[in-house]
Amino acid sequence: MIPPQFEYFRPVSLDDALRLLADNEGEAKILAGGYSLLPLMKYRLAQPGLLIDIGRVPGLDGIDLVDGEYRIGARATHAAIAASSAAAAYDVVREAASGIGDPQIRNWGTIGGSCAHADPASDWPAVVQALRGHFALHSLDGERVVPARGFFKDVFTTDIGASEVLTQVRIPTPAAMTGSAYVKLERRAGDFATVGVAAVVALGGDGRISEVGIGLTSVAEHPFAANHAEDAIRGAHPSEEMFHEAGQAAARQARPAEDRRGPVDYKLAMVREMTARALRLASSRAAENA
Repeated sequence: MIPPQFEYFRPVSLDDALRLLADNEGEAKILAGGYSLLPLMKYRLAQPGLLIDIGRVPGLDGIDLVDGEYRIGARATHAAIAASSAAAAYDVVREAASGIGDPQIRNWGTIGGSCAHADPASDWPAVVQALRGHFALHSLDGERVVPARGFFKDVFTTDIGASEVLTQVRIPTPAAMTGSAYVKLERRAGDFATVGVAAVVALGGDGRISEVGIGLTSVAEHPFAANHAEDAIRGAHPSEEMFHEAGQAAARQARPAEDRRGPVDYKLAMVREMTARALRLASSRAAENA
């Protein structure tokens, strides 16, 4: 299909982009890499009257360590993130970034587009929630920083206001004895996940789990944090029994739908298995970082 007619602007500053967005509130969409928005437009699932291309806006593709957190520009590509200091610090970031699509998608697709688009099967939202990250949103009124947990509301729906632009993804630096992992069940390499699980585990001096983050994708109307599974294992020693318990708790929170990737029962079984795998690997890495 061919998308309906629309106007196209390519501002050279964030302020210009924000003015365009405010002046055309409800009609305009932000375009970065385009790998999330353009397919929706092609099938007329999104019909903006105005596209604001932020490809020339400076300062939106950096990856910097500031005040104890990695600040990843919304226009940073998956490939750039995979080669960054954030990926060196977190296996979950490296594994997610390097497993998205094919080289072309990784070189053009952006973390901001992925998170703002909020596809139910996207990888980054699960990862950022597991890391307890935040999103920086800009409007003409200034900056608003919101937690990733609670940011994703529904299918393709987030907390971004009609006159706001997502400018940064912020994740904390890892504490001592922290390990992480992203495991994804996919029909073929680079495909959207049938089930994807991001896990971050921090161990205390006694070997118990002092903090844990678990993010799931592709098994609900939007990626979510499996907080019941986190609560079930926080304070416990890592063990196969614990991994199994967490998988059961995550499956109870999942709300998968039957589709070409499989029936509901199969997906729930895979939630249990992939959650256990992610926690097992993250816990092993945390112990190695002792």
